Parts: sequence; structure tokens; C-alpha cells
Amino acid sequence: MSGEGSTVVAIDADDADVVALLDDEYARATLVLTYREELAADDIAERLDAAPSTVYDRLSRLTDHDLVTEQQQLDLDGHHYKTYRARLDCVVAELTADGFEVRIDREPSDPADRLTAAFDDLR
Repeated sequence: MSGEGSTVVAIDADDADVVALLDDEYARATLVLTYREELAADDIAERLDAAPSTVYDRLSRLTDHDLVTEQQQLDLDGHHYKTYRARLDCVVAELTADGFEVRIDREPSDPADRLTAAFDDLR
């Protein structure tokens, strides 16, 4: 960027990674699918018509950035598996005089926090 008065403002590295991750179509689609229901990786792969390895890669990255939660499911046959649910609620990029500010809001992951948030929403 050139010119008089030009300013480049770096955003937090984690926020930059999240923004880059949201540029990926499989990551976005995974978040949409898991927004209202917990799904296993194989179910996500089937619904997206994607390779399971692609879905597992995106789930790993989404989990690393705390955008999805994973829950171990116990199968009576002994075949345990994980389900995933989106935690991402909102991403806001705001232009200010100093540059961009990015805010990433996540849903509470703790059941008690979810109950408190639901109660607060009723007020």
C-alpha cells in the first residue's frame, strides 16, 4: 500500500487465521451444517460430497480455533465416534480510523454457560 497517510494495521494472528479459514468453502459449509445439529465427520462428508480427509482437516482447524466443539459419542456396539457442533456465532470486521478491528463471537460451550446465555436472551 502506498501513498501519504497510508496505514497498515495488523490484526491478531488468531483472528487472521480465522478469517482465512472462513475463506475456505468446506470450512464454511461445515459450520453451516453443524450450526443447529451435532454431526459426525462422516455425515458431514456425505452431505458435502467431500472426501472424509478433507472434512477431518477442516474440523481439526475449526476445532483448533474453537469454532466447533467435539463430543465423544458412545455406541453400544463399542464403535465410539465424535460429533461436531459449531460455536461460531458472529464475525465482525469494522473499519476504524486506525485500521480494521475484527471481533469473533462464539457460543458458550459449557452447558451452564449456554443456560445462562439462553436466560440472558430472554430478558
